[in-house]
Amino acid sequence: MKPTLLVLAAGMGSRYGGLKQADQVGPSGETIIDYSIYDAIQAGFGKIVMVVRQNILDDMKALFDTRWGHKISIEYAIQEVNIPVEGINNLPERKKPWGTGHAVMVAKHLINEPFAVINADDFYGSDAFKTISKYLQNGVSDNENAMVGYILKNTLSDHGFVSRGICETDSNNYLEGITERTNIERIDGTVVFTEGENQQTTLEENTYVSMNFWGFTPKFFEDAESQFKNFVKENYENEKAEFYIPTIVSAMMQQRNLKVKVLESTAQWMGVTYIEDKPVVKEKISRLVKAGSYPEKLV
Repeated sequence: MKPTLLVLAAGMGSRYGGLKQADQVGPSGETIIDYSIYDAIQAGFGKIVMVVRQNILDDMKALFDTRWGHKISIEYAIQEVNIPVEGINNLPERKKPWGTGHAVMVAKHLINEPFAVINADDFYGSDAFKTISKYLQNGVSDNENAMVGYILKNTLSDHGFVSRGICETDSNNYLEGITERTNIERIDGTVVFTEGENQQTTLEENTYVSMNFWGFTPKFFEDAESQFKNFVKENYENEKAEFYIPTIVSAMMQQRNLKVKVLESTAQWMGVTYIEDKPVVKEKISRLVKAGSYPEKLV
């Protein structure tokens, strides 16, 4: 059975300043999502599911159905900001969605096979898609999932802080723990994260980090839904609280001894967290095209 690629494209883009899901970075007007779809098709994925907001659904369909609908099935799931939660009344109004964990949950009705999860605004590289596709077709199970691990120093932005899941692994590259850090940047040559009242802590720049490139079975939805209800109750008055995928995975590891294989990628991550990142990404993709890694025009 071919795996599905789940693309998280409902982000608000608050630091970027616009609808970055549709921003053009390729020589023929391609978006980062276009490159992910191209790499997914080459790697043997059988379906694309995109999580979007209702107010951008038509624009996303116009972009991607037209370009890719004749090559691979594309379906859409809607993530709303203020959503009802079973058993909880009078939820506070939120300005941002509940986070990446909830974004995956809303696609449950569209996925019945092993699937990979990626961010819409991250360029992961073709090898990562091939590696996780092979794993999803041969190694994944309800008791063993996977993530593609990137090297921290290869995932930083030159234009501000980033959020990363800092990983600990054992000698066989199985995940032992993951901690979400939300203010990571290089300062005076050293990688640090900031918490509390400007308290800076140094990070080892060669450590594995999660770039939200995961491999799951549909059992993930069951675990996530159970955890989400408790998360909402515990964060009832915190409208900024986010339900992250690493939070779910960590609980799965503790509660039912889930094993998570870390599939290494030494590729240079590319993304457009900030508007200033765009010209850098465009230049790097141009180099890949000139090197023959991608065609001048994807479709």
